Amino acid sequence: MSGHSKWSQIKRQKGVSDHRRGQLFTKLAREIIVAVREGGPSPENNFRLRLTIQKARDSNMPSDNIERAIKKGSGEAGGAALAEITFEGYGPHGVAVLVDALTDNRNRTVQEVRSLFARHGGSLATSGSVSWLFDTRGVIVVETAGAQAEELALTAIDAGADDVKEEKGYLEILTTPQNLETVRKVVEKIKAPVSAQVMRVAKKTVVLEEKEAIQTLKLLDHLEELDDVQSVCANLDYDEAVLEKLQAQA
Repeated sequence: MSGHSKWSQIKRQKGVSDHRRGQLFTKLAREIIVAVREGGPSPENNFRLRLTIQKARDSNMPSDNIERAIKKGSGEAGGAALAEITFEGYGPHGVAVLVDALTDNRNRTVQEVRSLFARHGGSLATSGSVSWLFDTRGVIVVETAGAQAEELALTAIDAGADDVKEEKGYLEILTTPQNLETVRKVVEKIKAPVSAQVMRVAKKTVVLEEKEAIQTLKLLDHLEELDDVQSVCANLDYDEAVLEKLQAQA
């Protein structure tokens, strides 16, 4: 699991404030709206919508919010047009960063993202200069406390997982996007995942020392806090001691 992914899991386990929870629900609603507009309101016939609804449920988003977002996406409840934008850039110390956004004001979002990169010693890059460093994968994360990591790993592989990586306290299961649902359903019979989603995974990671890693993580966290930003991924990794220090500060 990359350094940013590890930190994201720790933050998720610690919970979020009411403000951050509301912001998360807004972002999930936007994902649902776009998924409906792209493939229709039926989860059975819309793979992207099905995964997004499951992601919303994993985040404890109320069913009423999910239904309202589906109606907006199908045109029953209005709603502004949303554009999907992917930003490619480099954070401090050469870390590659991909930022996915959904926005009703492209100029505002571009300005906010560019400003954060510049403020933290990074810069935006040209299209294609960073994306080739990542693969699109299904990623299932399971907390291994109280569960047998070996049993989970073997079960996931038998169900079609491509790879399994064990970190301190977590098991990361990698699949193709198409196999994500199948593997998840088998794994959750043993233990419910912390998260299961399609995301970009770095082919290789850059290992940074403590000071540089914390500086880079601050950029990633601030990007994630932007209202228009849906997800952030980076090819960052760092020593376990950095994670422990971040946990203490969270």
